[in-house]
Amino acid sequence: MNKPLQCAVIGVGYLGKFHAEKYAALPDCRLAAVVDSHRDSALSVASRHPGCEAYTDYRELLGKVDAVSIVVPTRMHHAVARDFLRAGSHVLVEKPMTVTVEEADELIQLAKAQNRLLMVGHLERFNPAVLNLDLTHHRPLFIESHRLAPFKPRATDVSVVLDLMIHDIDIILDIVDSEVKHIEANGVKVLSNDIDIANARLTFQSGCVANVTASRISTKVERKMRLFLPNAYVSVDFQSRVLSRHYKGEREMFPGVPEIVTEDSVYENGDALMEEIRHFVACIQTGRQPLVPGEAGRRALATAIEIGRLLG
Repeated sequence: MNKPLQCAVIGVGYLGKFHAEKYAALPDCRLAAVVDSHRDSALSVASRHPGCEAYTDYRELLGKVDAVSIVVPTRMHHAVARDFLRAGSHVLVEKPMTVTVEEADELIQLAKAQNRLLMVGHLERFNPAVLNLDLTHHRPLFIESHRLAPFKPRATDVSVVLDLMIHDIDIILDIVDSEVKHIEANGVKVLSNDIDIANARLTFQSGCVANVTASRISTKVERKMRLFLPNAYVSVDFQSRVLSRHYKGEREMFPGVPEIVTEDSVYENGDALMEEIRHFVACIQTGRQPLVPGEAGRRALATAIEIGRLLG
């Protein structure tokens, strides 16, 4: 039987403490340590998991753990991920993976040189509605997505594009699998010092067009994507985990007009973060490519940065 992976979480704020819980719950892992610049936070999380040690400086763990989740502020992603990759650890870094594309490229090359796994935490990829989205035989012609949320001061160190829209950018780039030809974008600052609501229109070399809207000043929560295919329309409700398919039937709704058949698939309230971390661990153990490798994180980041540039 293989020895459990020695794992650590760097940054145990709102999201990081959940990463710690998942590692502690997996039989193939041992949560060896948590790190946070706020000592009380590190001690509080470590105390919930027997055998877990608390640190305030991540450098004390370099070379001592097999794998880490990096859940620190975005501006620190590059330095922390770089140090752990150099020390021989596998890395799961939260999105956006870095501040710049150049930083992302360095991490990708370093992971290859060290023969270590670099995975980016685009959590929505592990939503069961997305996992069951099968577009093998049909590519979308038009995509529309809306990701709306009430204001929370927690993530205002980046714009709404890097905070929320990047989820949909990542999924759309994966689905369309074509180079972006042209981008148009509009957005405004409302409650923070950065863009709080934005819309981007992406035109791909394949001819597909994606209209993407994200807001962190909404009065409601909405996370939906609509995909229009040659003979079908597919709707993904990330919030409710509902995948709806609408397509032409064999009968007629009106003379000469085919009926529209609807199929709804509702998925149980799964644990996307647990699935993400379980996938990360399995990829380390088997050597297979992760669902969201560094290259995918870099692609989403580059597109998000270009949108941000257009927004000024």
